Amino acid sequence: MKTDQQLQAEVQAELQWDPSIEAGEVAVAVQGGIVTLTGHVKSYAEKASVEAVVARVKGVRAIAVELEVRLPSDLERADSDIAQAVDRALAWNSDIPAGAILAKVERGWVTLSGAVDWNCQREAAASAVRSLSGVRGLSNQVTLTERPMPVDLAVRIGAALQRHARQEAHGIDVRVEGSTVVLRGHVDSWADRRAAQEAVWAAPGVTKVVNEILLQP
Repeated sequence: MKTDQQLQAEVQAELQWDPSIEAGEVAVAVQGGIVTLTGHVKSYAEKASVEAVVARVKGVRAIAVELEVRLPSDLERADSDIAQAVDRALAWNSDIPAGAILAKVERGWVTLSGAVDWNCQREAAASAVRSLSGVRGLSNQVTLTERPMPVDLAVRIGAALQRHARQEAHGIDVRVEGSTVVLRGHVDSWADRRAAQEAVWAAPGVTKVVNEILLQP
């Protein structure tokens, strides 16, 4: 098991390895495997990259993100300009149903609402917005439309976990409650925890995933 000092060093090294991140502006503290990130980044896209990079380091049990987005003057945009850019980005993305998502912008913070059929469409909308100039933050409030649930949904999810989470799947318990799926159990890494969640989101009819999977001590 890694010490907090070892984990801190590995997280810092991973941040420095990624060319899209200005690692010198991000401070890393670790206690009990929980990583706290402070400092500032130059865009919301960079903030998302920092979170993704830290999550893939083995041994990370949780992440507390306290990063501030400080936009350079050349990336500042009026809310009306950001709203137009968001509208175009959503319209040009073939994965997002036309007219399904509404965007609101306030002081650079984008809030998405509406309803789509699949979580991948909801994630596509967030991805389309995340890298736009002027965006300081994002609230993805898009919901999933309820559809008939396959009677063998739990079996299908179990098979998907075997494909996605590999050797960790045997340690995951799946409970289906209406259109909500609850995951419990233990895995070895944050990446395996996320892989299990993504596998469940791909199941037909699922509108909510409650991920209570814990990392092995």
